[in-house]
Amino acid sequence: MTHSFEKDYWERHWEQAHDPASDVSGQSSPNPHLEREIAGLEPGTALDAGCGTGADAIWLADHGWRVTAADISAAALEAATERATEASVAERVTWLEADLTTWLPAGRFDLVTTSYAHPAIPQLAFYERIADWVAPGGTLLIVGHLHEPASADHEGGHKHGHGHEHGHGPGQRPPAEATVTLADITGRLDPATWRIESAEEHTRTVTGPEGRSLLMRDAIVRATRHA
Repeated sequence: MTHSFEKDYWERHWEQAHDPASDVSGQSSPNPHLEREIAGLEPGTALDAGCGTGADAIWLADHGWRVTAADISAAALEAATERATEASVAERVTWLEADLTTWLPAGRFDLVTTSYAHPAIPQLAFYERIADWVAPGGTLLIVGHLHEPASADHEGGHKHGHGHEHGHGPGQRPPAEATVTLADITGRLDPATWRIESAEEHTRTVTGPEGRSLLMRDAIVRATRHA
């Protein structure tokens, strides 16, 4: 049985993440792929598309970026705001409750990054949409899941999985269009517009709720929009 990624799904997910008895993990540390891929860039304006509870946005702000961090979940943003205050970067992050399938920014960003975000539209359509928001000379960073089709126990889960899970219910799987391959992503980046800087797949094991080992399969693409 599949489920959708509508707003109600994400509100339930992040509310459960705050429940100590829940089997859903919240985001506690920045995505390691973000740290590696972005470390050498000159800080500017950034959009964290699907920011969850804010670890990536906070890391970017702490490294000099002026960040707009958007998520559909009010529960996630409440936790993110608290974390930014604790990290003393609140003045460098603008938190935005928005449905990124319909929201439009006022301008473009030097960096648009998304890590494990799943919208209520096909994944590739989401990536194409946010790619339009990268300024000339700017960077697009996509970190996505390569879900196993067989069962939710092998799916990487939700954002920032260094212990993250989507919290799929028993027997539930995300829709097929939520999973894309590395070739799917790079194939949508027109060489006339984009220069692909890195395109890799990584497999890693993380510790999930209750100490379970989770196999994570990630697709990472970083591209620069031609000036």
